[in-house]
Formats: sequence, structure tokens, C-alpha cells
Amino acid sequence: MAAALPLIACALPAAAALVVRSDRLRAWCTVAALIAAPIVLVLHVADASQVAGLRHHPALLAAAGAGGLGFVAVLAAVFARVPGAFPIAAVATLPLRIPLSVGGSSSNLLLGLYLVIAAGALAWAVPRIAGRAPAGDQSATSAGALEWALAATLVLYAVQSGYSGDTGRATENVVFFYVPFAVLYVVFARLDWRPRLLGRALTVLGGLAVALALVGYVEFATRHLFLNPKVIASNQVEDYFRVNSLFFDPNIFGRFLVVVLLGVMGWMLWHRGARGLARGGVAIAVIFGGLVLTLSQSSFVALLAGLGVLAALRWDARRTIKITAGLAVLAVAGGLLTGAVDLSSSSATKQSTSGRSDLISGGVNLFASRPLQGHGSGSFSRAYRRAEHVSAERATSASHTIPVTVAAEQGLLGLLAYLALVGFGVTRLLRGARRSVARAVVAAAFVALVVHTLMYAAFLEDPLAWALLGVGSALAGAAPPATRRDPEPA
Repeated sequence: MAAALPLIACALPAAAALVVRSDRLRAWCTVAALIAAPIVLVLHVADASQVAGLRHHPALLAAAGAGGLGFVAVLAAVFARVPGAFPIAAVATLPLRIPLSVGGSSSNLLLGLYLVIAAGALAWAVPRIAGRAPAGDQSATSAGALEWALAATLVLYAVQSGYSGDTGRATENVVFFYVPFAVLYVVFARLDWRPRLLGRALTVLGGLAVALALVGYVEFATRHLFLNPKVIASNQVEDYFRVNSLFFDPNIFGRFLVVVLLGVMGWMLWHRGARGLARGGVAIAVIFGGLVLTLSQSSFVALLAGLGVLAALRWDARRTIKITAGLAVLAVAGGLLTGAVDLSSSSATKQSTSGRSDLISGGVNLFASRPLQGHGSGSFSRAYRRAEHVSAERATSASHTIPVTVAAEQGLLGLLAYLALVGFGVTRLLRGARRSVARAVVAAAFVALVVHTLMYAAFLEDPLAWALLGVGSALAGAAPPATRRDPEPA
């Protein structure tokens, strides 16, 4: 358990920031989390070969650290002076991952987003620590069930890293994803998401999605990918060609496009202006084309789920459920008739699911072997490799089905925390969403993301999940939805 102590020390202030009532204490906890995460990361990579040479140049390290802190301080000052700058900067950096080798393994890190989160959190926290909270500040509120579920999930993950077979993976998940994204949630949930700010955020996301889709078009036209050797190799031997744009993974690229598509479509469903509808239609055409080129089946299922939520909120829920169920039956029947879905044998099932059925069954077996506590946070790949006697190339970091991954790594304790988090999150976002276009879009996007994680990896490791929960929580606690105007893209 000693290995878990640094992660617990890192996770506790982030968890406390989610649930404490005092705004000043929340601000202190936020700053403590921002300080603890880099310290734990430095301890984690101190012996890594990538930084071995830097240990002999302390002046260079000090200069780099001072430069980074200076940049964050300047950015925080900008965010403090221009309140709407932080959420727009955060939205703009949400999808931009940079592949780096850390601690002996390769990770795709959101370096730009980390800097923005740190600066935005400081801009929010410092006035409250100094007792100079903005006039009319309403951010000191009691934590709800969702916040307690998020905090419990974060702390439990850190504790269960103590008996993990891959403490390094657990450490990276905590310091790169859980802690910084918890801080993002804390600030996002306390911002004043006025219609104009929501419109600008949607405009930024739409512009990013269009630009990234165009990159995908270039990849498809030139038959050349910029990232991910595995996808490049797969494209060379398969009949099809998948694009991933500037994302490392086509499925994560598809997930991002789905979230943006639902945002634009939701806005169009409640919008009446012909000019705006025309702009939205062009954006949807370009983005949807990029989604098609990813060949991400999980993303298409997620899009359909999100569209179902939008339809239920915009029109009649019962009729939408009936139509959706009918379409699902037709889709399965069509897949069976055409051979796209073949369940006649284990090998056919494996081929139809791109090999994910093996990962799922292996994950279920891991859960059965340790049903209460699991094999430890971040341990799926190593535990699966040992149990199934497969090579490292065939063992991925997750089962591609988040509940199975959570159950295998964290047992019944982690699974219950996960189910509570999803249940409380969906409940909060859907309650009252029918009366607000912004809340309807956020709810639909979050449901789509959850559905996507049932067929692919990364739930709390994706900043989109935390951002949607944060924005949705802010809107749920804002003025009555009937008094809020529809967001207008700039």
C-alpha cells in the first residue's frame, strides 16, 4: 500500500475540492491539487531514461520550471481580467493531444489543456483565498450526489493502486487525467454559462471539428496518416482506410466529432433562423463526412443514442423510444442477414467485434477471480496478459468496455462507484433539460459519450466527460431554464 500514498495525497485535495461547502477551502484544495500532481509526476519519472540526462543540468530544469510557472501566471492574469477567456481556451484545447513518452510508456497528453486548467483554476481560486470573491458570487453550494460519486471514484482509484500490478499506469491516469480534470470540473461547474458564452464555445468546437475533419479528408485522399503506427500498419493490409486526423485513435476522433455533431444538431433543432440553419447544415455535412472516414462503429452507435436523447427532449419521449427500439431491431437483423454481424461461432464473433469479445471475456474472467477488490487500478493490461497467456501486442490497456475494465481492475467496489457516477450524472443532466436547448445538448452529448465507452476505452480519462458534467451542473443550478435564451453561435 505504500505505493499508493503519493496518489492518495494527490487525489485527496482534488476530491475535497469537489465536495467541501466553503468556497475558500475549495479554492485552497484546488491549489493543493495543482501542486501535488506535478510533484507526484516528478517522483514517478525521476528514474526514467527520458529524463536521466536532465538530472545533470539542474539550472536548465530550474529555468524550464520557472518559465512554465511564469507562463501560467501570465495566463491566469489574462483569465482574471477577461472572465470569458478561460472557458473558451479550455474548449479550444480539449481535443489537442500530444504523444509523449513518459516513465517508459507512451501517452497522449493534453499539454495545452493542462496549462489552461492550471491558469484558469488559479484565476478562480486566488480571489477567493484572498477573500475577494466577485460580487454576487454563488459558487459556495452544498455538494450533490454527483460530486460525492466523483470524489469517491477518485479516492478509491488512488487507494486501489496500492495493490495494482501496474502502479505506473495508475499514477499516469491520476496525475494526467483524474486530478486535472477534477479541477476543470470544479471551475466549470461554477462559471456563469450565459447564452453568449455557450454560443462562442459551440462555435469554437464546431470550427475545430471542421478543421480536424478536413485533415481527415487530406489523410484519406493521400492515403497517409500523421499519427499511430498501428493504424498506419492496419490500413496497409486491410481493404478499408481509416483516418484519425490529429488524434492518435480513430475512435476517439470519432467520439469528439459525435459530441460536436450533437451540439450543432441540437442547436439547429431549437433554432429558427434560415441563415443559421444553413451554416449549421454545412458544418454538419463536413463533420459527418469526417466521422464516416473514421469507420468507427462505436461512434455511430453513440451518435444514434445522442440523437435519440435530443429527439426525446425536443418531441415525444415515448414515441422516440419506440422508433429507436424498432431501428435497433432492424439494424441487428440487417447485420445478421448481410453477414456484417456473425454470431455463429466464437471466431466469427471475434471478427465481427474486431477482437473485442476476447478482451471482454478476459475482463469478465479477471473480475470473477477477484470480485470484491479487483486486480488494482490500471492493471488490466498486465493482469489480462498473465491470465490469458498472450503477448504484450495483444493486450491493451483496457477491455474496450469501461464497466468490464472497472470491474476487472477495481472489483465490485469500483463498479458500484462507476454506476453511481453515471446514474447521478445522467439524472442531473436530464432533469429539466427539455426546457433548455443548452441543457438538452449537454445531456445528449454525455449520454452519447457514456454509450461510446460501453464499446471503447476512456471515460474519466477523457476531458469531455468532466467538461460536459461541469457545464451541465452549472446550467442545472443556474436561473430557471425558461428565462434563458438559446445560445447563439458567434
